[in-house]
Amino acid sequence: MDLASAPWKAIYPPGLAPDTTLAAWPVHTIVDRAAARWPDKQAVCFRNARLSFSALSRETDRAARAFRAAGAGPGVKIALLLPNTIYHLLAFFGALKAGATVVHLSPLDSRRVLCHKLADSGARLLVTTNIGELAARAGELVADGLVDLLVIGEDAKFGPSPLTGPLPETNDFKTFDEFLDSGRQQADSSSEGVESLPEVELGDLALVQYTGGTTGMPKGALLTHKNLSTAVESYDLWFDAWGLMRPAQERVLLFLPLFHIYALTAVMLRSVKNGHTLLVHTRFDPLTALDEIEAGATSFPGVPTMWIAICSTPGFERRDFSSLHYCASGGAPLPVEIARRLKVATGHDLLGGWGMTETAPAGTNIPLDRPDKVGTIGVPLPGIWMDVVALDGPERVLRPGETGELRIFGPNVTAGYLNRPEETAAAFAGGGFLTGDIGFMDADGFFTIVDRKKDMILSGGYNVYPQLIEQMIYEHPDVEEVLVIGVADAYRGEAAKAFVKLRPGAPVLTLEDLRTFLKTRLGRHEMPSALELRDALPRTPVGKLSKLELKHEEAARREAAHAS
Repeated sequence: MDLASAPWKAIYPPGLAPDTTLAAWPVHTIVDRAAARWPDKQAVCFRNARLSFSALSRETDRAARAFRAAGAGPGVKIALLLPNTIYHLLAFFGALKAGATVVHLSPLDSRRVLCHKLADSGARLLVTTNIGELAARAGELVADGLVDLLVIGEDAKFGPSPLTGPLPETNDFKTFDEFLDSGRQQADSSSEGVESLPEVELGDLALVQYTGGTTGMPKGALLTHKNLSTAVESYDLWFDAWGLMRPAQERVLLFLPLFHIYALTAVMLRSVKNGHTLLVHTRFDPLTALDEIEAGATSFPGVPTMWIAICSTPGFERRDFSSLHYCASGGAPLPVEIARRLKVATGHDLLGGWGMTETAPAGTNIPLDRPDKVGTIGVPLPGIWMDVVALDGPERVLRPGETGELRIFGPNVTAGYLNRPEETAAAFAGGGFLTGDIGFMDADGFFTIVDRKKDMILSGGYNVYPQLIEQMIYEHPDVEEVLVIGVADAYRGEAAKAFVKLRPGAPVLTLEDLRTFLKTRLGRHEMPSALELRDALPRTPVGKLSKLELKHEEAARREAAHAS
């Protein structure tokens, strides 16, 4: 690995080099630095609430003090079950400042998966809010004995919302304000304050971010303060070189979920570090997005489903996009026609790039002056090295144009998975992380992905894992065999389709019946969008169930539909 001789070096803009050394820092320190530099500037807008950077720093300190008072510090994991809300910023930065490790749970997770993540991570302190049924669901986790201390941020604090849901029926929790007050009371009585918080090292574990596992249940990628901060630095160097860094000037429209690594690093951490204002929304709505842009939002990072919804909004072409300085699409490929329509309306190319949970998620980006390279994932970001290795020998590097598995190196790359030594060992070859993506690099250093080594489905920007869906469908008493694959979906890009062989004598199973059965087992984004009953499922010559034939059949159906 020699970054100085990287093939993509000639693609970089003047003043930027691939072999840049990436600065690193304890993640939470960006809050205090921003408060010192821009104390009165708005950091966060959420409904009726506004927090300046000085207020964000002050409230983060209170949260850190409360976590310490509750016994959370180095080596302790704090689970966050939060949609987009101010509570996420306070709990995330507060936990890190206390020296603890954050464990992200997804509001989309089924109860089964939530239980798995809590047990696997060892997190016993859970922070959530009463948006929708989250607080009630969290109360069930306490009743199950999986949570010792439940902290619930009261949603009504930030203004009225139809999303506000009930609190648990039991009193076995603290509100977020009560939790903060308990920290202050202990600090007052012990004369200890923020100064007593532990020193955090770059190699300390900051985040356990769950992603797909080979057993079907998610596995936790271990991300240190160095991993997350160098990912932010790599993004910043890249966008600064292209003239897209405007410290303290951007108003960033945030619909992307902060429990996802893309929004966490590329949006929230970058925004706080650079003094931008986050316009936080819990749920995406295309009319709200368009109104925010016309009201002065300057940056909008999204996923294809958001941009598709905007393009489907009547009259969107006539809206005023003049405030928009930057927009992006990530998480999945953006349809070419959608990109074309957005270019006409906004004047911006949505070029995108590639990354993954295990890279925190910095990886590649398409240069602004190369819209002709749409269809590739671009070139590696500064300080990051990538190559393509043979599928039958992952330490053998392939030449440009040869197809194999993408491998990545960098200070942003995880050291492995929590409690999974075998999967950790299998994920690395020659010191580099094997991404599971199959593709090639051209002579200029642009990478293209042609397939995925695993069967992961990209649905609306979320990773959906067929094996997990299959495991849950197998729990249906009438199901004998099942295979799940991704099929084309006009809105989400891909969605899950289940092929099922029923047990002899079983009644006909409908898609509606199946989805009802899976309601408590899967998240909404994981629900199959289609069901096909088969007398038999395809198998390999050695008798294993095989998805290849099903994928070929679906591809043929898609081609036939396009031809007609």
